[in-house]
Amino acid sequence: MSTNADHLPDPEPAFPDEPITTAPPAAGPPATTTPPAVPAAKHRRSLSSRTGNTWIGLIAGALILIVLLVFILQNLDQVDVSLFFWHFSLPLGVAVLLSVIGGALVMALVGGVRIIQLRRAAKK
Repeated sequence: MSTNADHLPDPEPAFPDEPITTAPPAAGPPATTTPPAVPAAKHRRSLSSRTGNTWIGLIAGALILIVLLVFILQNLDQVDVSLFFWHFSLPLGVAVLLSVIGGALVMALVGGVRIIQLRRAAKK
């Protein structure tokens, strides 16, 4: 961005023997500019809420259940299952589902014990 002052010729000294001097820049703090104030209505509000997150969780859970149901219906072959002294026959999809549920329960038990340990350590 140029101004007319940029294109003016250098001033000639009033007295030819005197050197041209320029005034030193003014000492002091640099000029600061403040950003323009933005009205409160212009601020973006968060679009997520607990209700919205719960709704998304319910939809995701329903989709997972549909996929799980399709898996079980496609794996209806009977398999023999033995656990300790029990022996029974189940559809393959149900057997896999029960083993996943058992693994999740063991994981929750171990996680719960660790949480209790951390809470006791935090109280001390």
